[in-house]
Amino acid sequence: MSLDLPATGCRTAPVLRERGQREVFCGLTAIIWLHRKMPDAFFLVVGSRTCAHLLQAAAGVMIFAEPRFGTAILEEKDLAGLADANQELDREVARLLARRPDIRRLFLVGSCPSEVIKLDLARAAERLSVQHAPRVMVLNYSGSGIETTFTQGEDACLAAMVPGLPPATQRELLLVGALPDVVEDQMRALLTDLGIGPLRVLPAHVADQAPGVGPQTWFALTQPFLGDTHAALMRRGAQPILAPFPFGEEGTTAWLRAIADVWGVGPDRFEAVTAAPRARARRAVAAQAATLAGKRVFFFPDSQMEIPLARFLSRECGMIPVEVGTPYLHRDLMAAELDLLPAGVTLSEGQDVDLQLDRQAAAAPDLTVCGLGLANPLEAQGFTTKWAIELVFTPVHFYEQPGDLAGLFARPLRRRDILAQGGGA
Repeated sequence: MSLDLPATGCRTAPVLRERGQREVFCGLTAIIWLHRKMPDAFFLVVGSRTCAHLLQAAAGVMIFAEPRFGTAILEEKDLAGLADANQELDREVARLLARRPDIRRLFLVGSCPSEVIKLDLARAAERLSVQHAPRVMVLNYSGSGIETTFTQGEDACLAAMVPGLPPATQRELLLVGALPDVVEDQMRALLTDLGIGPLRVLPAHVADQAPGVGPQTWFALTQPFLGDTHAALMRRGAQPILAPFPFGEEGTTAWLRAIADVWGVGPDRFEAVTAAPRARARRAVAAQAATLAGKRVFFFPDSQMEIPLARFLSRECGMIPVEVGTPYLHRDLMAAELDLLPAGVTLSEGQDVDLQLDRQAAAAPDLTVCGLGLANPLEAQGFTTKWAIELVFTPVHFYEQPGDLAGLFARPLRRRDILAQGGGA
C-alpha cells in the first residue's frame, strides 16, 4: 500500500552518485540506542580496543555501570594465530552468560579489523544458539564501518531478527524501528484512537513479545534507514505501507493517513483524532520557523534521514535545501518524500568528501548539517553547522516533537546571530 502523491518534486531528478572517501560514524554506534530498547539483550562487539573506546565514549559509561554491551577484544595472541578465535569466543560468551543470567538475546556484532572479517560470526551465532538454547537466542550482524554508516547498525540488527520471528496468521500492524519510549507511547496512542490494531513493534521490548510475521502482517517503517529490514519482512510475506516518514505535522499526518486507509478508517474519525495534535504541531513549528524561513541548508550524507528532514525544513519551516546528500538512496522508501521536495534540489548519494566540501564552500549555505568530524573545521571557516548525530539521539517523531525538531536547526542560527551581535566573542 502506498500513499498517492503527485509526482511534481524530485522523484525523477538526476542523482549525483559519488564513491570516494567517506566521513561517517560506523554502525556500532547504533548499539547506544538499541540496547536501551531491549533490556533482555546484550550486544557483544567482536573487535579491537578502538571499538571498545568508541562505545564507551559514545555512551558515557561509568566504570561501575552494568551496560548491556561490551567488546570481545582481539589480543595479540589472537592476531598472531596463537589462539583459536572460535574457542576464545565460545569461552567469553559462556563467561558472559554465566555472569548475566538476565540475557535472553545475544547479538554478536562484527567490526572492521581484518581478523574479525575473517571470522564467520554467522556460523558462530548458530553454534552458540544451539549451545545455549532455549534460554538464549544468539544472532549476528555487522557494524563494520567499511560496510555501514551509523544508523545502518540498527537496520542490520533488525534485519537479523526477522528470519527468526514466529509465523503469524492474523491481520496485524507491525511498527518497525527503535523509538524513544515516550515517542513510541504517543504513536501507539494515536493508532489505538484511530481503531487500528493489533499493534506489534520491532524491536520488541523483550524476547517473549517478539512479533509474528506472515501474509496478513502489514508493516510501516518509522525510520527511513531500514531498507534491509524492509526487504527481509517482504521476504517473509509481510505487506509494506509506504508513506512520508513521521517528521513534522505533514509527514506524521501522511504516515497515519496511509495506515488508516489500509484499515478503512473514515475521514471523520481521522479528523477527530488528529485535529488537535496537528494544530499543536503547527503552532510549535511556527515558533521556530521565523528563524529558519528563507535560510539555505546543505546536508552532508550521514544518517539516511536527510531527505525526510529536508522535506520538513522546506515545506514546514520555509528553508531552501541546496544539496541533500544521503549515504544510500532507497528509491521505494523515499518515493513519497522525493515527491514533496522542491524541484531543483541537488540530490547526492554516497560521498567523496573532498568534492562535497568544495560544493558546500561554493554554495555558502546558512546552515550545514554534517557529522562531528566535519563540524568543527567548517565552523572554523565561518560556516554554521548542525551535528547530524543529534537528530538521531533526540525525540523528533510524531505530533508532539516538531517544535523540538525545528528548534534543533534554529538554535545554531540563533547562536550565530548572538555571537555576531556581541562582536564575534
